Amino acid sequence: MRPHLDAYLAAFDAMGPDRLDVFDAVCDPDVRFVDPFNDVRGLARFKDVFRHMYASLENPRFTVRDSAVGEKAGYIRWHFEFAVKGRGMTIDGMSEVGFGPDGRVIAHIDHWDAGGQVYAKVPVIGALVRWVKNKLAV
Repeated sequence: MRPHLDAYLAAFDAMGPDRLDVFDAVCDPDVRFVDPFNDVRGLARFKDVFRHMYASLENPRFTVRDSAVGEKAGYIRWHFEFAVKGRGMTIDGMSEVGFGPDGRVIAHIDHWDAGGQVYAKVPVIGALVRWVKNKLAV
């Protein structure tokens, strides 16, 4: 499974706003992508997520911090840097990557804290998220 995860990671390294075709060889046509904002199926919709990312964020960049393979999936720990209206932001998360029998990606499921890493930084919503977080803290 390690060679399949490495090929997928290489596609992420090579991708760009005009280079989303790098996923054609490593993803199943019916690939599913899930993150806190999306739950899409199909290679075209998968690429749409990244098209939207490039269109709406400034200088988006993923850095892989670590990766591992298990019996049924690969796991990626990553750091994502970008800017919105000139304001730099970062998100840290993990992705679970499932592979089909042919080694192509059939599922990419992101796990990260949208509340603490995104919503808490939005002016009005952020105050509410921080208030709730403080109320629930021990």
